[in-house]
Amino acid sequence: MRLRSLSAIATLVARREEMKYAPRQWVANWVNQKKQRNQLDAHLTLFHHLPPSVAEELKHRLAQETRGVRAPRARVSGLMSLGQGVAYRIEAPELEAIRGGLLQAFAGMLTPQDAGRWRPHVTVQNKVRPVLAKALLRALEADFSPKIVEISGLASWWYRGGPWELHSRHMFA
Repeated sequence: MRLRSLSAIATLVARREEMKYAPRQWVANWVNQKKQRNQLDAHLTLFHHLPPSVAEELKHRLAQETRGVRAPRARVSGLMSLGQGVAYRIEAPELEAIRGGLLQAFAGMLTPQDAGRWRPHVTVQNKVRPVLAKALLRALEADFSPKIVEISGLASWWYRGGPWELHSRHMFA
């Protein structure tokens, strides 16, 4: 199958007790949706669509960014509406710096979405009716408090029109 694109992501890890953001029934619904739709664990997308021609350079750069480097911390700072979904807003200055370096390296090859302003977030719910998304947003906001989490690693994934396929994974020290 023809390679369509390559995506770069940062994997987010939180201790179990830090993920108590949602009422139990919403978590159960999210887990069910995750089983149906999600291809990847909780993550921050650094770039949505990179050309296949940069695969080896991207792998090399991600390895350089993580090798021997302590895992950066991130702050789950709030919630945001995606219109047809909900996400946790993430503040991650160290990850923004990494993304900035990659942005410069691949500047001439980026889509407008990837070249534009980055809004780091972890999607909780997506592709649902807006009324359902608003209900989840209200429920999550009622119990929300900011949390510190760790960025465990960087990865790149092939998108081939169906399931995602891991290209490379690089863990922080």
